[in-house]
This record gives sequence, C-alpha cells and structure tokens, in this order.
Amino acid sequence: MKSRLYSYLETNNVLFDYQFGFRHNHSTTLALIDVVDKLYENLDKHNKVIGIYLDLQKAFDTVNHDILLHKLHNYEIRGVALDWFRNYLSGRYQYTTVNGVNSELTAITCGVPQGSALGPVLFLVYVNDIKNAVPGDQIKLFADDTNLFLFGCTIGDTNFYSNIKLNKLCDWLIGNKLSVNIEKTSYMIFFRGKANETLLCINNQVINKVSSCRYLGVIIDDKLKWTDHINQVSTTSFTLLFDLPVYKVTAINVSCSVLSIVF
Repeated sequence: MKSRLYSYLETNNVLFDYQFGFRHNHSTTLALIDVVDKLYENLDKHNKVIGIYLDLQKAFDTVNHDILLHKLHNYEIRGVALDWFRNYLSGRYQYTTVNGVNSELTAITCGVPQGSALGPVLFLVYVNDIKNAVPGDQIKLFADDTNLFLFGCTIGDTNFYSNIKLNKLCDWLIGNKLSVNIEKTSYMIFFRGKANETLLCINNQVINKVSSCRYLGVIIDDKLKWTDHINQVSTTSFTLLFDLPVYKVTAINVSCSVLSIVF
C-alpha cells in the first residue's frame, strides 16, 4: 500500500517540489544545495535575506486523523482505498510498561504509526498543502523540518515581509492542529555588512535571533563562512582519531561536509 500510495503521489505530481524528506531522488544534500545557491544568488544582488528555522512540536504524533483522511479525499484517494486508510488509522491502542507494571490501554486518536512503512508518506500528505500558506519557493521542507528563506531590498522590508509570512504560516499550523516550539525556533539574517535591528514574532512571542544554527546536519552561519561547521567536524574527527588503532596518519582533509583521513 505504501508503494501504491507513493507511486500515485509522484506520478500525479501531488507532492510539494520543495519537500525533500522521505522521497526518492531527494536528499539533505539537494536541499542544502538549493538553499545555499539561493542565498548566494540574492546576496550577490545585494538583497537582504532572513532564514527562519521552525521547530514543530511532536509533529508526527499530533497528526489529526480526520484532517488527514479529508486531505487524502481531496487528493482523489476515495472509495475502498480511503476506507482502507480509515480502518488502518482507527482502533489503535497503546500502553506503557514501567518496572513490569502495565498502564491501562488508551486509544490513539491522533498521529501516524511511527516505525511503519506508511507513517512517513502519510505525514508528507498531511503537510503537503503548507505550500498554500506561503506561496512560492520561500518555504523548504524536510519531513517536519520547516524553514523559510525570505528576501528583500532592505532589512526593514524583509523583516516586515517575514512577519506577515509567519502569521500566515501560523494560521495554517493552527488549522491543522500543529504547534511550534518557540524556544527551539530561531531566525538568522544573512547580510554582508551591518544589519539593522529586526524583530520576528510568532503569536506575539519573540523568536530568537542567532548567528549560526544546525540546518539538515550542517552548521550554517550568517556570513556563510562555514567556520563553525568546519570547527565542529575537526573536533569530532580528532576525537574519533583517539579511538582508532595506531596507524600512520599522513593527511586529514576537512571540507564543509566531508572528512577524509589518509593512512
């Protein structure tokens, strides 16, 4: 069923172009190349860029079954197939065991079955129409990793534009019963020069401004110098070297995302 559903979604171009998670011929590498290329392109044009990194709270566990089934219906998965998915999601129970003592059974009323083959694909269907909240290619997805990259001629315009987009995105999240972890959500200004003060808010709560953060496994900084990432890779590599057998190490090459040790 997972193969049939995924084949249907891909054949009919249902999935958002900038959803890079759980898809064939898509990867974190492609997502990074797409984002970094867009950043350099706009910085070369002297545009101001704001990157917003949203953290969704327990996104896979809070998928609303009724909303998911409604979306499957909208994507023309109907009749017996839709009934099959309804049956697949319903009638599930869970319990917790602590020190050999079991809790009472509790019905599972939301979430996709994690660890299942269908879970990731159903989640892609659930978040697919997030593109309608923020039209264009500003939003980048990797499963539940949700990121916005917005561009403007001035930092003031970009800041204003970013808050508008965030409000629209929050409306979509509320409508789909998903929520943002404000403490783990942050934004970054990519700007060659001295940037004016900015302020981004979600539900009237100010989100953190950072100079670097981890994005799809790579530490990206606001100057695109990759210094923090290279230092982190270097530190990790030298730590691992102490755990290796005694060999003659002739060279260590560290790039943005690749470490090679020559013996």
